[in-house]
Amino acid sequence: MSVITVRLNDTTYDRLNSLAKKARRTKSSYIREMIELYLEDFEDGVLALERLNKKNVRYLSTKEAEDELGL
Repeated sequence: MSVITVRLNDTTYDRLNSLAKKARRTKSSYIREMIELYLEDFEDGVLALERLNKKNVRYLSTKEAEDELGL
């Protein structure tokens, strides 16, 4: 397992610390879970931006997309 250092502002740190104490979990376990939950969403966002920036892309209207998908 790799280790990473993250700097948090005081408010975020206090919130995370309070949550961890109340739930009797480590701060690291919450950070790890949050990263795992959101990483795929961020990856999808980057992929979408890459596709939008491609040249020679064919954009479809909603109707055209529905027709192509048989909806």
